[in-house]
Amino acid sequence: MKHDERTPADIECWLTDMDGVLVHEERAIPGAAEMIERWVATSKRFLVLTNNSIYTPRDLCSRLESSGLVIPEENIWTSAMATAEFLRRQAPGGKAFVIGEAGLTTALHDAGFILTDRDPDFVVLGETRTYSFEAITQAIRLISNGARFITTNPDATGPSPEGLLPATGSVAALISAAVNRQPYVVGKPNPMMFRSALNRIEAHSETTAMIGDRMDTDIVAGMEAGLYTVLVHTGITQPADIERFPFRPDAVYPSVAELLDQI
Repeated sequence: MKHDERTPADIECWLTDMDGVLVHEERAIPGAAEMIERWVATSKRFLVLTNNSIYTPRDLCSRLESSGLVIPEENIWTSAMATAEFLRRQAPGGKAFVIGEAGLTTALHDAGFILTDRDPDFVVLGETRTYSFEAITQAIRLISNGARFITTNPDATGPSPEGLLPATGSVAALISAAVNRQPYVVGKPNPMMFRSALNRIEAHSETTAMIGDRMDTDIVAGMEAGLYTVLVHTGITQPADIERFPFRPDAVYPSVAELLDQI
């Protein structure tokens, strides 16, 4: 089968974004629960991807369940987990100074890393609800002294009930300005996150799809990783926005409810 002749019926493994595809404002999007149930019932290999590095898979399972989605813990892949896997391959048993929460520290511990502020190999910046000026200062000094700078994702802002919050990308920009050095960013739109997800479920790009709601992260990264790309309009990118981009998804649906009929 030629690469450009694939259809949803040809897909054996699925990757899907979480916010804007499966949930919106902590409520399940219509069709999402049925799609997950279909995958579980038919033993499809799948992963739910998120750039959010705050939560562990167990935490996310609980949050998703309260939204009406029952997703097994082993089917969640976060930017924190992708970062830990990347660093494990780069420097097994290494040391890291971490700015982040349980999702990131747990993933790095599980990958065999020592978390320390004494001569670390890496400074790893992730999402946190409370960025500490002292921790940011420490990160700047450690990077200046030779530690390599890694971030879990490039997202500059995150949502809150009161409005936008500064997120990993904003704080990374502050640190970068101080040290005159750019971080290596593991999460979407870096295809590295998708490749680590493929390895996790032993999937091949030719028979794997990525479902996303953003052209500038989900779709471009899926395309660059060689996946079949599916855009849904329940999140960020709306129909009129697609024309602004120099690339196209393989398929477009109003929501996963319509995609369900094709798989």
